[in-house]
Amino acid sequence: MTELKIGAHLSVSGGYESALERIVAMGGNALQIFSTSPRIWKPATVSDVSATAFRKRAVELGVGPVFFHASYLINLADSERIGAVSKTALIAELRLQPRMGVSGSVVHLGSYKDKGYATDGLFMHEKYPILLGNIREILAETPEESILIIENVATRKIGRTLEELGQILSDINSPRVRVCLDTCHLHAAGYDLSTAESFQAFMATVDSLIGWNSVALFHLNDSRDPFGSFRDRHENLGEGLVPKSVFLNLLNHPRLQTIPAILETPGFDGNGPDARNITIARSFINHNPSL
Repeated sequence: MTELKIGAHLSVSGGYESALERIVAMGGNALQIFSTSPRIWKPATVSDVSATAFRKRAVELGVGPVFFHASYLINLADSERIGAVSKTALIAELRLQPRMGVSGSVVHLGSYKDKGYATDGLFMHEKYPILLGNIREILAETPEESILIIENVATRKIGRTLEELGQILSDINSPRVRVCLDTCHLHAAGYDLSTAESFQAFMATVDSLIGWNSVALFHLNDSRDPFGSFRDRHENLGEGLVPKSVFLNLLNHPRLQTIPAILETPGFDGNGPDARNITIARSFINHNPSL
C-alpha cells in the first residue's frame, strides 16, 4: 500500500513554519492550519519571503499536502453583510494558497438561518441560488490552481447530507470545488460505516453522488455523541462513540490510500491533536477491519 498521509490541524502560534516542525515531531506528514484567526474578519497578510520560506520548509520536511481551514464565521448563503465579508475572506485565502503551496481551503458553508424545506429528498432552500452565486464569484476572483473544499457537517446546516454536497458540486460544475468528509460528522449525521455491508454501501453512495476523485481529504475524528445525534463534538481516537471498524475501513481500503487524513481531536492533554492520536491513527493501518 501507498504510505498514507496522516496529519493534524495545528496552531500557527510561533509562525507558520513552526506548525510544520511540530507536525513532524508528532509523527505526521500532512497538515491543516488556519491562515488567520478563525473568529475575526481579518485576512492573513503574508509576505512573499514568508510564503516562499513556508513552501521550501514543507518540502524539506516532507510535509504535504497542507490545507487551510477557513474561518468559522463564513456563511455563503447570505446576501447581505455576512455574505460579503465571507466572500472577501475566502477570496483572500484562496489567493494565498498558491503562494504558500497550500492544496485547498476547507470551509463550512454556513446556514440558511431557518429549517429550510425538502425538495426531492434534498435539503434545499430559497437562498440556495445565493449560495451558488457566492461560490461562483469566489472562483471567478481567485487563481485557477486554488481549491475550495466543502466539508460535510453534523448539525442541521448546509452540507449535512451527501445528496446535498453532490448537488452543490453538480450545480457548480468545477474541478476546483471538492469535498472533505469528517468521520465525526458522518457518524452524527447517521451514516453507518461500521460493517462490511454498510461501508460498501457508503463507498457506492459517495461514488455516485460526489465521486471519490472529488474527495480531497478526510477529517479523522471520534465523536462524544451517539450515532445520529446531529451534534458536532470531537473526541480523541478510541475514546468516543465512533466504532473502531469505521477507521479501519477508511484507512485500509485500497481505493482510499491517496486521500490524506487530518485529525482535529481535542488531544489527550486537552491542547489539540497530539502525537498519541497520530500514533493511534497509524496503528489502524494494515489491519483487517474488525467487523
